[in-house]
This record gives sequence, C-alpha cells and structure tokens, in this order.
Amino acid sequence: MKIFQKIALERIYRLFELADIEFEKHPERSRRYVELAREISKKNKVKIPKELKKMFCKKCGAFLKEGVNCAKYFDGNLVRIVCGECGFSKAFAR
Repeated sequence: MKIFQKIALERIYRLFELADIEFEKHPERSRRYVELAREISKKNKVKIPKELKKMFCKKCGAFLKEGVNCAKYFDGNLVRIVCGECGFSKAFAR
C-alpha cells in the first residue's frame, strides 16, 4: 500500500469517528462526513473497510446508527441492515 493510500485510509477512519460524534446534534454534518470519506476513497483508490461500510447507507449516504435511523435483521447467515431514511436494504455475511 502506498503512503498516500495509507493516509487516505486514516482520514476515512477519522471522518467516520467525527460522523459518530456529531450524529446526535448535527445529522446533516455526519452525512457530509460520510460523503467526504467516500470521495477520498474514490480519488485515492482505497476500499472502505467492511466495518465502516455497515455504518452508512449506500443509496442516500446517511450515517446509520442502530435503533435511531436503521434496523438490523438476521436472516440465517446474513445480517440485513435497513436504512430508516430511504428504506434501502443491504446484507452482509455474519
């Protein structure tokens, strides 16, 4: 991994930390942090890690918190996450 990709990954993690902190008072700001993290990922050709992919909606870009604006369901070996803002559903292996 090149040095700029490593820095980009650090920035992505930091933006998700900030999105988590700001979610209670400023949900629109947390949405913007997710948007910035996705842009950094695209520009630097770095994949967003799996644990972070579960924290935002792929369709509307909302930061997701279980019990607040998303629901989590278990279907056999799959975990299904449903966005409470747009209704988009995505599934992950357990």
